[in-house]
Amino acid sequence: MSTVRRGRRDGLLGPGGGGPFGVLRRALRLLEAVDRHPAGATLAELSRELSVPEEQLRPLAEELETEGYLLGLDGGWALGGAFTLLGTQHREPVVRARLHHRLEELREELGAAVYFSRYHDGELSVEAVSAAEDAPAVHEWADFRATAHASAIGKCLLAQLDHDARLDHLARHPAARLTARTITETDRLLHRLDRQPATVPVLDLQEYSMDTVCAAVPIVAGSTVGCLATSLPVAQAHRLREAAELLAVRATPLMLAMAV
Repeated sequence: MSTVRRGRRDGLLGPGGGGPFGVLRRALRLLEAVDRHPAGATLAELSRELSVPEEQLRPLAEELETEGYLLGLDGGWALGGAFTLLGTQHREPVVRARLHHRLEELREELGAAVYFSRYHDGELSVEAVSAAEDAPAVHEWADFRATAHASAIGKCLLAQLDHDARLDHLARHPAARLTARTITETDRLLHRLDRQPATVPVLDLQEYSMDTVCAAVPIVAGSTVGCLATSLPVAQAHRLREAAELLAVRATPLMLAMAV
């Protein structure tokens, strides 16, 4: 709060003011102001907030854009991509902590176990699980990596791949029959994946286990091929579609949690 008040009081330290670090301070106050507007802010808005004329802000904003710290929008400014390069050695722990926190919140909201999974280097990986005694996780009786054809998580991830990548995966992990409901015919499975709308949750209705039903929605964050999923005991199958709809709504906040 003190930095905001200081910027307003002295007009962003004035042209050339503040000693040898004046320009740095002016840049920081401008970045702080832009950060308070996640959707971007116009130069006029920033001028009013910082009590600095637009003609003084413009060259500083343009220089910060050149360096990648600001992004010029149509009529405004937002934070640029250079910030993602700062503190990269600490990025993964921060992202993982945010992810687990979001998953815990979602598990409480759904009253069901939740999962975040990715597909990378040709394999499925369950990266994080939030479960509890009253929200049990799926019993992994068959390796998830080899049963993508049968699980909601696996089908959601495969649906995001191109045709050749799907064929490659199925060649390395042939579809095995896990329950009476498992689809094992490659052509039928590929047809199902082709027809899967990106905005509709993928369901597993006892294809992996007769004891569990699942739903998954895609997570798009940069180059990540990922998904957010939930599972319910088959006795609670009547809750699955409502849980899947809420899952889809909560996917965007999860994407934001993964961004630092």
